[in-house]
Amino acid sequence: MESQLLAYDYPLLGAFWTVLWIFLWVLWFMLLFRIIIDIFRDDTMGGWGKAFWLIFVVFLPFLGVLVYVIARGKSMGAREIKHVQEQRADMDAYIRETAGTRSEADELSKLAQLRASGDITEAEYQVAKEKILR
Repeated sequence: MESQLLAYDYPLLGAFWTVLWIFLWVLWFMLLFRIIIDIFRDDTMGGWGKAFWLIFVVFLPFLGVLVYVIARGKSMGAREIKHVQEQRADMDAYIRETAGTRSEADELSKLAQLRASGDITEAEYQVAKEKILR
């Protein structure tokens, strides 16, 4: 019976190259899906333009991705920034709506109650009042 040394049959450099190729494929698919999402997200492009880019990227992926990044890479970043800003504004609006906002009058009345009960001094009251009124 012949003994097998599996670790010797697959040297360290071979393992390194395998890991490198897997990493590059994952990176490639992330870029491909990112571009496809950007094609659908772009409001300035019409339906035929989106269809052309999508066909180009899907059927000639390496050339399509390269041309897309060269032709529309800068605006791709601007669209991503705009999308993140819109998400942030929506989240801030949701938080404000859910938490409820208090008016200055409510804050001042609570502050006056704290001063009347002796929890804060007159100087602390004046500092907090200035902060509220700013």
